[in-house]
Amino acid sequence: MDRPAGRSVRLKLALSYAGFLMVAGVLLLGVVWVFLLRYVPDPPAPSSLPDMKQVPGLGVPDLKSPSRGALLEAFAPRAAEVLVFLLAFGLLGGWLLAGRMLAPLRRITEATRLVAHGSLSHRIRLPGRSDEFHELADAFDVMFDRLEAHVSEQRRFAANASHELRTPLAITQALLDVARRDPERVTGEVIDRLHVVNARAIALTEALLLFSRAEQRAFAPEPVDLSLIAEEAAETLLPFAEKRGVTVEVTGDVAETLGSPVLLLQMTTNLVQNAVVHNLPAGGSVEVVTGVRPGGVTLTVENTGAELTPQAVSTLTEPFQRGTERIRGDHAGVGLGLAIVQAIVHAHDGTLTLTPRTGGGLRVVVRLPVAPPADQ
Repeated sequence: MDRPAGRSVRLKLALSYAGFLMVAGVLLLGVVWVFLLRYVPDPPAPSSLPDMKQVPGLGVPDLKSPSRGALLEAFAPRAAEVLVFLLAFGLLGGWLLAGRMLAPLRRITEATRLVAHGSLSHRIRLPGRSDEFHELADAFDVMFDRLEAHVSEQRRFAANASHELRTPLAITQALLDVARRDPERVTGEVIDRLHVVNARAIALTEALLLFSRAEQRAFAPEPVDLSLIAEEAAETLLPFAEKRGVTVEVTGDVAETLGSPVLLLQMTTNLVQNAVVHNLPAGGSVEVVTGVRPGGVTLTVENTGAELTPQAVSTLTEPFQRGTERIRGDHAGVGLGLAIVQAIVHAHDGTLTLTPRTGGGLRVVVRLPVAPPADQ
């Protein structure tokens, strides 16, 4: 941002220190002057003023008491010299002190400029004991850490998305090249294959758009009951679950929160679909439970399945991760299911917790803020 040139903060602080010192000096000299005047008598009449007098008990002569005019004549030049010295000392000392005090701020500014120009790995790491400048530097370092992690995640996401989109497009291009070179080989199988690949590309594009929408919080919050959302998602996926031999059970209490009904339905649908897909080959189960906790509401989705390690579970929310293996067939997904869930949860100021179940499977807990009472 272009701004008109102005005085530096260091100069302003130096002038402030010098000004304060001058005011303090003037007040001090004023107090000294008033104190001296208390011991200077009013000037007597000339006829009544003796030349000398004996000091009682000492037998020595006492000089005449100085007059106020003589005292002012002697005091004023010395006071002016003191004020000039205080002004020079205040400017020099204030300039040095301000420079020392603002040194951490210059270091913070330099680090911020380096990060702004692309050096995301640079950190301030201000040494010394904690104070306001150290708290500011630490806050910037935390922000730089998050910024670097976010940029790295976005770059990795863009690379993965490009790779995922390139696969169906390359397959489509190959099939079209075959059809162009030999139109007689265009059969129903080729057309069906093109349809499947195109549908996958569309699904991936829609998932990317949904992921972007969730991260940007492009929605108007409204009251949502997670128990109704869970029932709707389970009912939608019931035929798919029955086809795979998985039972889905929904229980729990009314759990009202604020958010987007569309995004929260997508979040729950992704969780239930993921639980059905990554389940036992036969006889698996999915349990969906909603509840209310102090300060928030919860949505829990548990499923049976293969044994999962904590290390594997920690990567499931990364884009284009598909659990233990890459699923083929219907509802195979595009590898963004749990990544979209996490984006939706964060957009609703909630938390997402994934833990492996004892005996196999996964337990997912979503915690969201509770909706305020209707009268508020």
